[in-house]
Amino acid sequence: MRILTILAVVLCSTSVFSQQQQETPPPNFIRSITFQGDAKVSGNPIIRIEESLLLEFDDIIGDEADYYYTIEHFNFDWTPSQLNKSEYLDGFDEVRITDFENSYNTLQAYTHYKLSFPNKDTKGFKVSGNYLLKVFNTAKEIIFSRKFMVYQPIAQVAVTIKRSRDLSFINKKQVVNFTVNSPELLLKNPATTVKTLILKNNNLKTAISQVPPQYTIGNELIFKYDKETSFWAGNEYLQFDSKDVRAPTINISRIELLDLYHHYLFTDTSRDTEPYRYNPDINGQFIVRTLQGENSAIESEYIWTHFTLQNFDPLNGGQLHLYGAFNNFEINDTTLMTYNTHTGLYENAMLLKQGFYNYSYVLVKKDGTLNEGFISGNFDKTENKYQVLIYYRDLGARYDQIIGFGEASSINITN
Repeated sequence: MRILTILAVVLCSTSVFSQQQQETPPPNFIRSITFQGDAKVSGNPIIRIEESLLLEFDDIIGDEADYYYTIEHFNFDWTPSQLNKSEYLDGFDEVRITDFENSYNTLQAYTHYKLSFPNKDTKGFKVSGNYLLKVFNTAKEIIFSRKFMVYQPIAQVAVTIKRSRDLSFINKKQVVNFTVNSPELLLKNPATTVKTLILKNNNLKTAISQVPPQYTIGNELIFKYDKETSFWAGNEYLQFDSKDVRAPTINISRIELLDLYHHYLFTDTSRDTEPYRYNPDINGQFIVRTLQGENSAIESEYIWTHFTLQNFDPLNGGQLHLYGAFNNFEINDTTLMTYNTHTGLYENAMLLKQGFYNYSYVLVKKDGTLNEGFISGNFDKTENKYQVLIYYRDLGARYDQIIGFGEASSINITN
């Protein structure tokens, strides 16, 4: 009996430690998180091993709280790797974030924090792969975490975007084809040692993974799937610009000043049945900026931004949510569009920092899956950016390294 008990504990411990790591979303008092590499794209950065990272966020309690950070290494499937910290990190972590400033001349007080890598404590990364940055408080409670990927350009990745070969989706889907050329590293048994990750607009939550190569020509791996690497094309993101807190600009209909500024956006409507219109966007991203100060990080106001949506299509038990990089493409209670029986509109108000924002509306179906085109529609002409990461674990290796990265835009989509 004692042996069985010990065995059960060991099995439970193994199950816990092998679980896939999920990101921890921030609490309501942590706002405007930007996490980016040299490419200046926020969300889940993809950087070369020698490039830098920058994390910024606000605490709207504004009491100069102490925050610390740790960095952990993971396998391709986001289970913990077998590496010790000294094997993947040059320097050390569990260090307090010391670069912070209080807001200046704003109605909403907040403390702005900034953390950059490399720094005097964390000097860099020794190996490529998946990483997780955790921010926690003095009580060792995790406040939020963000995933990022570090790669070494050992293999060359060429990416092209095609229309679907299925005539039912030729005007609605975009297909990612790519090749991997590795002249300096022999990829042994690529069907099992090579793994792939395909992202649309740097959104890790809708990524396609573990697509094996179709065939090999010398040192080149060919991935020319149709269905397996296809994405719904979506539509250009909606946008607004609140850089001028006192005057309506892009998509802002009126402004009120109560305890804070309130910006009311023009009512959005379904675009699913409308013809496609090209409207340049920043692929769901946001940029903090203000005309009322010189330092946007600490002089930008926080504004209650009011969204309204007119929709007549039945939801069939689903829910409509706001969607974008402003909260790392998370779906939660703060993004829910609530139906107002008096106005006949779906409404939401979010506290957002001044800036230029991309956003869209998505349907969360009854089974929990997303339908990104329910309101916006899907059009093959939509400009999206796709990223492809190539992972490799040689026989007997202890971790998954990222040996290649490629990206392409659908602006030049072909049949």
